[in-house]
Amino acid sequence: MVPGAVEPRRRTRQSHGRRSCARNITPRPPRQSMYSCLLVTASCCMSQKTEKPVLSGQRIKTRKRDEKEKYDPFGFRDYILGGLNGAGTDLEAIWKFLDQAGSKVDYRRYGEVLFDILIAGGLLVPGGSISQDGSISQDGDKLWKTNACVFEAPEDMVSMRNYEQVFIKLMRRYKYLEKMFEEEMKKILLFIKGFSDIERIKLARMTTLWIANGSIPPTVLQVLTNEHLIKDGLALEFLIELFVTYKQEVGNAHLLTVLKKGGLEGRLMDFLPPNKRTEENLRAQFEEKGLSDVVKLHLAQASQEAKRNLEIQLHDDFNDNKNMKEIISNIKELSSKHDIPEHEIIVLVWTVVMTQVEWNKKEELLADQALKHLKQYSPLFSAFSTTARSELALMLKVQEYCYENMNFMRVFQKIILLFYKTDVLTEEVILKWYKEGHSKGKTTFLEQMKKFIEWLQNAEEESESGEDED
Repeated sequence: MVPGAVEPRRRTRQSHGRRSCARNITPRPPRQSMYSCLLVTASCCMSQKTEKPVLSGQRIKTRKRDEKEKYDPFGFRDYILGGLNGAGTDLEAIWKFLDQAGSKVDYRRYGEVLFDILIAGGLLVPGGSISQDGSISQDGDKLWKTNACVFEAPEDMVSMRNYEQVFIKLMRRYKYLEKMFEEEMKKILLFIKGFSDIERIKLARMTTLWIANGSIPPTVLQVLTNEHLIKDGLALEFLIELFVTYKQEVGNAHLLTVLKKGGLEGRLMDFLPPNKRTEENLRAQFEEKGLSDVVKLHLAQASQEAKRNLEIQLHDDFNDNKNMKEIISNIKELSSKHDIPEHEIIVLVWTVVMTQVEWNKKEELLADQALKHLKQYSPLFSAFSTTARSELALMLKVQEYCYENMNFMRVFQKIILLFYKTDVLTEEVILKWYKEGHSKGKTTFLEQMKKFIEWLQNAEEESESGEDED
């Protein structure tokens, strides 16, 4: 019987049998109990029950309560292997067999076994080896394995794309296999330690094609962060082969998109063995294979994560009322560790500082409140505005904040003046902003700053004339 086929039910006329038995029962003695009589009647009826016939090769609809087929993965495997071996390496013949077999055997029940065979050539057991539970033919052929699989195909991309079509057609024909395929790939990726080097390369290249065509989501790659795969460097090796193939086949832009969709752009460090988990080693591994853009994406994501942690640290320091020197020291330590540039730190400092108070809704009181609040943090701003780029970044952030918070629109010039007096901003940067650095609220803020800018320019001219006289 082909695994997946179901036995039919054959009705028997038990009621007729009971009548026949009843006529042949010997009249009971006067003291014979009715219970004994019923036992005799039931025994006669059961002896007349006909055994159900077995029909192989067909699937007959039946109620689930009547279906008692035993799970037989080896029987299913033998049936599929027979068809694939008959088709040989002709992929069109392989597809036709698989299409026809789906109407005879239960792919829903044995989908995992089916994908094991199509990828590895046989039934995979934990660890990645192929189960050898089977027989050998007179010619010495292994009946538990087929050569009509991905692992036995040539590793060039033309051959890989040809095999890809078999999977695409199969899952288009049997849509329910799509979800099963995703779960199967999570299992197979955990088995890569049991595969040979060339088998891992073929699997990486096929996985690239499956992700690109949507057969599986890129999130399946997260299972490679398994400890035993990371320790041996197999996870990183597989991932790099996949990235290189994806870049060649689909393009660099799509590769970066896949990294984001798979949630991998911030987890690349997790794929390195613990004793080699450094930014320098990660950069060397990926750039050697022409994946410098992947490194840039990783660094950008790592920087974002570091800035989130820095923001949390700054909030905690403020809430714990730590002194300004300690806060500055903590920020410098984290920024140095994660290589966060100063012009990004100063913007983050402004954002956190402005969340430390509940602002007065009355505009006439808001200016005094803002200046008093910012003045106490001027040493913090000054510590991270040591370059012209950082100063300009701060000015633009202040401008953006005042534009987006309407009550602060008239406070912009006063804040800039405060920062100038406390040596947070220099006149060179303020003049540069006035000429070319402004963006949001241009007209309003330029008008506010006009007198102050004129004063700076006059002071600069007087200073230059004084130097000439000397």
